[in-house]
Amino acid sequence: MFKKILPLNLIISLRMFGLFIVLPVLSVYALDMPNSSNTMVGIIIGGYAVTQMLFQVPFGTVSDKIGRKKTIIFGLIIFAIGSLVAGFATDVYTLLIGRLLQGAGAIGSVITATISDVVKEEERGKAMAIMGGSIGMSFALSMIAGPTIAAYCGGVPTLFFIVTFLALLSIYVLVKYVPDPPVIKHTYLENDKFKMFENKNLMKMNITNMLVKGFMTFAFMIIPIVLIKTYGWNETELYKIYLPSMIVGILAMGPAAMIAEKKGKYKLILLLGVLFLAVAYLIIGLSHTYMAFVVGVIIFFIGFNLQEPILQSLASKYAKVHQRGKVLGIFNSFGYFGTFIGGFIGGMLLDITSLSVVSYGIIVLCIAWAVMLFTLDNPAKNKIAYIHLDDTDHDKHQELHTKEGVIEWYINDTEHVVVVKYDETLIDEDSIRQLIKKDEK
Repeated sequence: MFKKILPLNLIISLRMFGLFIVLPVLSVYALDMPNSSNTMVGIIIGGYAVTQMLFQVPFGTVSDKIGRKKTIIFGLIIFAIGSLVAGFATDVYTLLIGRLLQGAGAIGSVITATISDVVKEEERGKAMAIMGGSIGMSFALSMIAGPTIAAYCGGVPTLFFIVTFLALLSIYVLVKYVPDPPVIKHTYLENDKFKMFENKNLMKMNITNMLVKGFMTFAFMIIPIVLIKTYGWNETELYKIYLPSMIVGILAMGPAAMIAEKKGKYKLILLLGVLFLAVAYLIIGLSHTYMAFVVGVIIFFIGFNLQEPILQSLASKYAKVHQRGKVLGIFNSFGYFGTFIGGFIGGMLLDITSLSVVSYGIIVLCIAWAVMLFTLDNPAKNKIAYIHLDDTDHDKHQELHTKEGVIEWYINDTEHVVVVKYDETLIDEDSIRQLIKKDEK
């Protein structure tokens, strides 16, 4: 498994590092440009999420049809162009155009779908946790590198030029080291094509991703502004809050992923994450000293890192194989919509009211969010059977469509197996094998 996913992890880590590295200093940089405002800063920080939101589903859908690698290369090229535009920007409008182009390279769902393609579902939670840990490490490194490079090596434009190089490096890694996904024969009914919007669990995961990303973007908007404008910090000191916050968050990530994936306690981890986020914003909203503000930020990163490693894994578990690219595209679109709303609405609200009032509104949203998560179904009851094609009667495969407890099935031509996902509370693997067993002559 590790050999299959490590190159993909490197690509997603480089890309996320490229996005994260500007976050610690971008709000202050943009705010100092002519004709800027909190609202404009919010749009610039979250602007890339608008095009991410618009292009996630098309990229995911196209990747289902023409292949993952071609789609990822195209997206990385667009991302590199956008980074160059942002790097050369001298006004907020050009900077915004660059950020929008960065977002148009919407390959996040395609990379996740590729990992889902090359890794068995039983190992997917571990693969996603590794990916989440890689992103977390990229995040932590970027929190130190961003402010340091911006302060000593040419400012924020230098960061965008570094991002351009990382995008091109990712293309090389993709072509050289990423294996081709297995050849899958989708065996679904015609009326099963567009039911993803009727899946209540997927919609709950979409909303969860939107809220997590929205609160994250708002946090990155206010942290440097409050510390620099209110408490007199400078850019080179920001690592003092980002580094310990991310270390604590990463330490929480491992046990959270293990409890969720190994014990099937997905709902518990999600609810704990919501609780930490609500407490974090309560402290942030009421803080009158930088120490209280720092405590709130650290608690926020714990809550964020509790949820982040398992979100993609959960969404992929609720998706059927022939819908995976599209479903994860929709899932990520909701996330990027939240990213935009967190920046845009957050910045607009700060122009007309106080941080404490905004924080109270976030707490109310967290309460409603927790109530919704109580009704989420546990995917741990779903199991996978791998049956060699030579042991089955091909004419009997269609009977799986109508068998109670069978969630989906498909043929993996690369490994020459029939893959059947089923609800273990309704049917067992032996019954499935007997159903499609080749008759003895």
